[in-house]
Amino acid sequence: MLTTRVFSLIGKRAISTLVCVQAHGGVVKSEDLALPSYVNRRDYPLLDVAHVKNLSASQKALKEKEKNPWSSLSIDEKVELHRIKFNESFAEMNRSTNEWKTVVGAAMFFIGFIALVLIWVKHHVYGPIPHTFEEDWMAKQTKRMLDVKVSPIHGFCAKWDYDKNE
Repeated sequence: MLTTRVFSLIGKRAISTLVCVQAHGGVVKSEDLALPSYVNRRDYPLLDVAHVKNLSASQKALKEKEKNPWSSLSIDEKVELHRIKFNESFAEMNRSTNEWKTVVGAAMFFIGFIALVLIWVKHHVYGPIPHTFEEDWMAKQTKRMLDVKVSPIHGFCAKWDYDKNE
């Protein structure tokens, strides 16, 4: 029974792999994630791998010239050597971007949309203000509470000044 199960799983795996290969039109190359990869980061400046992995003929010649004293290299050659190893310099990494404009714009868009929704809800969902919020009604309610002596020890009536009527 165990062997049947194993062969069943292997068969399913082989079929799914075959379907993937046929779907992509050939063998799909996957990156080996065990090897270090290139990432521009300010907190990790000295990377394990170079930015350019496959050097051209001129870049190979420049790498050979790099082994000689650097005083013989021009500034352009030094910059090109830096570009082989790194994608960006620290100044380019620290350069400000305009991403904040997108974030602020999106935030303002959503705040405006929510304001429109709240205005719509106020006009179309909520009814008129109840009559119990009118000044006359609240005065009558206060008078009634005093007449009935609501919470005479610690409550509303205990704090009422009957002489000044406030």
